[in-house]
Amino acid sequence: MATKPPTGDPVQDAPQVTPPKHAAAGLPAIGHTLRIAQEQMGLARTARTLLKVNQKDGFDCPGCAWPEGDKRHTAEFCENGAKAVAEEATLRRVTPEFFAAHPLADLATRSGYWLGQQGRITQPMYLPEGGDRYEAISWERAFAVIAEELTALGSPDEALFYTSGRTSNEAAFLFQLFAREFGTNNLPDCSNMCHESSGSALTETIGIGKGSVSLEDLHQADLIIVAGQNPGTNHPRMLSALEKAKTAGAKIISVNPLPEAGMERFKNPQTPLGMLRGTALNDLFLQIRIGGDQALFRLLNKLVIETEGATDEDFIREHTHGYGELAAAAKEADWEETLTATGLTRPEIERALAMILASKRTIVCWAMGLTQHKHAVATIREVVNLLLLRGNIGRPGAGVCPVRGHSNVQGDRTMGIFERPAPTFLDALDKEFGITSPRGHGYDVVRSIQAMRDGRAKVLFAMGGNFVGATPDTEVTEAAIRRTALTVHVSTKLNRSHAVTGRRALILPTLGRTDKDVQASGRQFVTVEDSMGMVHASRGNLAPASPHLLSEPAIVARMARAVLGTASATPWEQFERDYATIRDRISRVVPGFEDFNARAARPEGFRLPHAPRDERRFPTRTGKANFTAAPVEYPQVPQGRLLLQTLRSHDQYNTTIYGLDDRYRGITGGRRIVMVNPADAAELGLADGSYTDLVSEWKDGVERRAPGFRVVHYPTARGCAAAYYPETNVLVPLDSTADTSNTPASKSVVVRFEPA
Repeated sequence: MATKPPTGDPVQDAPQVTPPKHAAAGLPAIGHTLRIAQEQMGLARTARTLLKVNQKDGFDCPGCAWPEGDKRHTAEFCENGAKAVAEEATLRRVTPEFFAAHPLADLATRSGYWLGQQGRITQPMYLPEGGDRYEAISWERAFAVIAEELTALGSPDEALFYTSGRTSNEAAFLFQLFAREFGTNNLPDCSNMCHESSGSALTETIGIGKGSVSLEDLHQADLIIVAGQNPGTNHPRMLSALEKAKTAGAKIISVNPLPEAGMERFKNPQTPLGMLRGTALNDLFLQIRIGGDQALFRLLNKLVIETEGATDEDFIREHTHGYGELAAAAKEADWEETLTATGLTRPEIERALAMILASKRTIVCWAMGLTQHKHAVATIREVVNLLLLRGNIGRPGAGVCPVRGHSNVQGDRTMGIFERPAPTFLDALDKEFGITSPRGHGYDVVRSIQAMRDGRAKVLFAMGGNFVGATPDTEVTEAAIRRTALTVHVSTKLNRSHAVTGRRALILPTLGRTDKDVQASGRQFVTVEDSMGMVHASRGNLAPASPHLLSEPAIVARMARAVLGTASATPWEQFERDYATIRDRISRVVPGFEDFNARAARPEGFRLPHAPRDERRFPTRTGKANFTAAPVEYPQVPQGRLLLQTLRSHDQYNTTIYGLDDRYRGITGGRRIVMVNPADAAELGLADGSYTDLVSEWKDGVERRAPGFRVVHYPTARGCAAAYYPETNVLVPLDSTADTSNTPASKSVVVRFEPA
């Protein structure tokens, strides 16, 4: 039977610490999954819901973007996916009576965990100017409020339209269409904060900002390098693919500042032997210092070039550009500097080189550990250099694999959610709808915050997500948002963003992935794109949490009608009535979506074209795959300071906090902890179990402080520390971003420790 939400925030003052685990999944994962699901949904609803997750006739998991194979398990979900589903399909409800009992000032004191545990929002809610709490509002009046504020702006560019990766293809396409018909390219999205660096690097080097591999490629690889990623917590179903690759003979190298249980051993809960013994995944663990990855890959590239017969000369000659520049830069790579930058030993790097040279088919996977640094784009380009040197793009079992974090973040970008759209996309959009889209670039997330801070943006409309919880420099961001005239959040549940508002605020409750979506023409489905370019349908199977909910496409369509009025010739009402009409338009605007409706109806979905993978054609400025030769960088940390990376706990997905434990790392009952290598802790006088304030240091001289963190002696790389976000987002300076991509450098924060 489902349980009631907590009435008070749990005390997190004294988290318990035990040694970290050395295996992931297994029986503990099953037990934890069932407990969380039962608390939120009850037994019957748990079975009815979880058995539809990631099934061909079911709904796409609202968690990560990891793909499914053609053959599906009965239980095609992981522990954290089940948590995501349970929180959305919960029987708990947030009603107008809840808001009457909890004024804004109260909500602002609550933790993200407590807010999320309250349940599904049931009605549109409105915070009037000068009001102290949200009150119920009709949908008609809510859209009128939005229209009042948007039409009163001095310029369309004073509005920001943010998108979360949960948004479906259909809703995302309508959202960007509305923004551009309104007159702005201000379409920041969550990708700006995660894989923007990947897209920037890959677009320049191979011509498309997406990964080039399929699930089958992983199964066929000789070598898989997993860099800056923790699959056991962030993409648990990836462990099954790695296990299958290992069974077929693949070797695996993990490159990470922290040892992670999932990469040590995977106890597959789908098989009895997997539950009992599990599979050791790592063949080599390179415990690299934070930010040392570019130096590592540059030296590896030098060694490959210097090894006779190691490069694929035919591929380099026929398909690449810039080899000479890379060879000259790689020649300067220095062993001593690389060992300093990486914290690795020479034998470790030589062993990695031997594994690379022995592999004919190599895949490199990565996530935020590579993308959230000042030199992130240059680092990923260096990864591409390694693959190009040995011809590992455009053949089976080889390629680039940026592992996306949210279930349709890649699809949203494909649908045009981008502040710097390609002219060809805008031309096609304008031709299809008879509009004139703006051509000037809009604001990404960081520039959106700066615009709100400076008074240049006055309305923030967020399609899902937790903007406040996901963004850097918390105090600056919250102050910027409070300067706006209106904040609007399309949401299923409460989060911190609902407690940080403009002069007026709206919460618009929407259908989730698990909910049935019935419109005037009948039952609808939406589509999503996974991390490997597969597009497939998603159909919820539960009655909506409230009769007052609208779907995301319906919200966009009704907002567009209220704001644009009769001046718009776009058939917004038709789009709301029948999503197939949206897909018809997408098929004529977005390449690769031809005959969209028919292909989306296939149970297995369809794969989008990828020129480098499919035909070794590289649509870059040179017409070839580009080697690059950026100067090697790595963080310089003053004496007495450490380099902090922000990361997730195991009871967390992005900014959603499911619980207060980090089971694999041995943390229970609290989140305000900082992991420090025991040797560093001894030098700094940080006793295990002591409490400290974290203070970040940045060239602007501003003090950014996160108080009251318990010190945990942990086997991190020397000179490095780790703590959970969003609690430590306050330490990340708004202007500390990656070159080119402008992604917040949340993995490279210089901190000092002061007594709590």
